[in-house]
Amino acid sequence: MSAEPEAAPVMAATGDVVVATDLTKIYGEGDSEVRALDGVSVSFPKGQLAAVMGPSGSGKSTLMHILAGLDRPTGGSVLVDGTELAGLNDQKLTLLRRDKIGFVFQFFNLLPMLTAKENIELPMKIAGAKPDPEWEATLVEATGLGTRLTHKPAELSGGQQQRVAVARALLSKPAVIFGDEPTGNLDSKTSGEVLDLLRRAVDEFGQTVIMVTHDASAAAIADRVLFLRDGKIVRDAGRLSAGEILDTIKTLE
Repeated sequence: MSAEPEAAPVMAATGDVVVATDLTKIYGEGDSEVRALDGVSVSFPKGQLAAVMGPSGSGKSTLMHILAGLDRPTGGSVLVDGTELAGLNDQKLTLLRRDKIGFVFQFFNLLPMLTAKENIELPMKIAGAKPDPEWEATLVEATGLGTRLTHKPAELSGGQQQRVAVARALLSKPAVIFGDEPTGNLDSKTSGEVLDLLRRAVDEFGQTVIMVTHDASAAAIADRVLFLRDGKIVRDAGRLSAGEILDTIKTLE
């Protein structure tokens, strides 16, 4: 299939929260060299839910880790909320992730000895910041966790644990939330609840969400679906149905 043109931004346009330009990531050298990313340029505007898809080894997780400042590229640049990541040392990069980026992982990453409420508030407490009580109450209502705030993770279902993780990611009002297979450890019903919450975060709260997923049903809620193969973006589409997404994936494998 013919590749659709990639965006190649040189600088952040108004409203772009994340901008990547000519990203490369190379592992190994010589005959064992692997290009996990090969000249990727892409931007994500505020208030958009984007899904990133591709077969195993396509580079989608590498792309997310570099955009989120969890890994450094071999070449190219990343801007997050106007800040160039390449110029930051490890300490400043940690502070940027704390202040500007929210994370929702496949396996929840909750601390088992803390209650749901304490897990939600933990990153802000570590940062020495106080949560906005009204905003926290809004998130508790949105996540449906009002009666579960004093429960510890072992007393919560998988879906409830992931909703705690989403509320935790949203509490500091980050510039962008990255989801790494956020429904990968959930059944279809609880997956739907978490996806509805991410969709609401974008539509009602103006959040920007970039989600790596292998699930066509999850990607179908996105405003935009990016497909990677061999470290390149080969299709950058608007909203697609699950069937259209599966058809595209078949052409990439």
